[in-house]
Amino acid sequence: MATVVPRRTEGALGPPRSACVPTGSTRKPNVCLRLSRRALGFFARDAGVGLRTNLSILRELVCQESTTFKNVWTTHSKTPIAYERGRIYFNNYRCCVSSVATEPRKLYEMPKCPKSEKIEDALLWECPVGEVLAKPSDYKSSLIALTAHNWLLRISTATGKILEEVYLASYCKFRYLSWDTPQEVIAVKSAQNKSSAVARQAGIQQSVLLYLAVFHVLPFSLIGILEINKKIFGNVTDATLSHGILIVMYSSGLIRLYSFQAITEQFMQQKLDLGCACRWGGTTGTVGEAPFGIPCNIKITDLPPLLFEVSSLENAFQIGGHPWHYIITPNKKKQKGVFHICALKDNSLAKNGIQEMECCSLESDWIYFHPDASGRIIHVGPDQVKILKLSEVENNSSQHQISEDFVIWANRENKNENLFTVTASGRVVKRNVNLLDDDPEQETFKIVNYEDELDLLSLVAVTQIDAEGRARLDFHCNEHGTLLKSIPLVESWDVTYSHEVYFDRDLVLHIEQKPNRVFSLYVYQMICDPGEEEEEAEAVEEILNRSCSKKVR
Repeated sequence: MATVVPRRTEGALGPPRSACVPTGSTRKPNVCLRLSRRALGFFARDAGVGLRTNLSILRELVCQESTTFKNVWTTHSKTPIAYERGRIYFNNYRCCVSSVATEPRKLYEMPKCPKSEKIEDALLWECPVGEVLAKPSDYKSSLIALTAHNWLLRISTATGKILEEVYLASYCKFRYLSWDTPQEVIAVKSAQNKSSAVARQAGIQQSVLLYLAVFHVLPFSLIGILEINKKIFGNVTDATLSHGILIVMYSSGLIRLYSFQAITEQFMQQKLDLGCACRWGGTTGTVGEAPFGIPCNIKITDLPPLLFEVSSLENAFQIGGHPWHYIITPNKKKQKGVFHICALKDNSLAKNGIQEMECCSLESDWIYFHPDASGRIIHVGPDQVKILKLSEVENNSSQHQISEDFVIWANRENKNENLFTVTASGRVVKRNVNLLDDDPEQETFKIVNYEDELDLLSLVAVTQIDAEGRARLDFHCNEHGTLLKSIPLVESWDVTYSHEVYFDRDLVLHIEQKPNRVFSLYVYQMICDPGEEEEEAEAVEEILNRSCSKKVR
């Protein structure tokens, strides 16, 4: 799937860069001293300083040698399990459990509903900073949920109460939610229309591929519903919205970008407001209420102005970096695993812009722009993680080059094995055999994430030991790549299953999907050495007492 921008965490406040452990020797920050200085009000009152200081302290606690992560509880479910900001969702988002407690603590559970009304997809919305909102409840985070019967709901994450609801339409099946602009504009995408067998035999083609409904989140307001028509765009296979850009994809690998704002200005048939009466196609109803819903009010009658066009294998396409660059794979099957990094302004290939890992593996490597908004690029292979940086070519500011910032290697032995065979004449022949780079008996990287608040890279490394796979979660400094902490996961890791691993401040969650739709959740919590905690508490108390005695004098 093509995307326009890297996955950037909005509003994330990470610790200062000085909190990273560099490759050279440096004095380790004293957590005790930081706590005492914070208590005495030594830090500036500028916005975010206190939070950054707290996160810097937490980072030191997480990475110290005596800190461990304990598997505090495990559960299983026959429905998907989702995690969002300290909350774990079961039963298709209808049951919410806190992940902070050492044992499951239910926050709320919505009333049971038939399968035809289940929640199919959801996004977490958090209160914008600096905006005046109409209701007190609007300042609290909420879940934007899409149901199987085409209702769009805004649900309180604290109580599970439905705060707002909008009926979308009856003329298509909406199935997917995504952010167009993070925390501001959402896009609701329908399932693709497919002609029935009878229609195909009769030569009747379905011209409308899918619909996109676009909303401002708060206050909840409609921008419009757009149809993607094959008569206009040609043999299109998919389309999506990202950051105000309509991305249209074709089976040939072609990707075309259009301005959504220009499309709405040119092709919107009628402005519609939620909750207002509307007459459409001879029928009168209230917009956003059943059974009338929302008519498709943006119908493109001619190709809009083209912003950008590129061809890439499997429609793989990303934009990011400073200045803007994009990553594609040349549109040939034999080029799979080869990535070209080009300037967006003129399509020129960056110097050293062809990135290819010389690896032999069943699973291909993957690449993406770093979500820390540094403009760097993360390239992940079976046995290595490359962090690449984009910089100007010396004496040529118009051209940019790709260079290695640092590389994280898997802990492996020599992958060449000597095998002996005996010929018919009895002669012993030694031959070298190269194992696959993702051979299960060799340590292999499976997941790479970025924890924005603690400014840490988290890597899951898996090794097959006897009949079971064992996984380890490693924390690396985001600036230098230095290994800061390793956490062994107690549960076995089957590489044939689907896995998700979340690291969120002092929590680690592992969600595993087994065959027959059985889901398992393993929750780990940070535990500091109690003896060390007592020593630090005594030291803090002593510093505070000395400070107070000086003030009395």
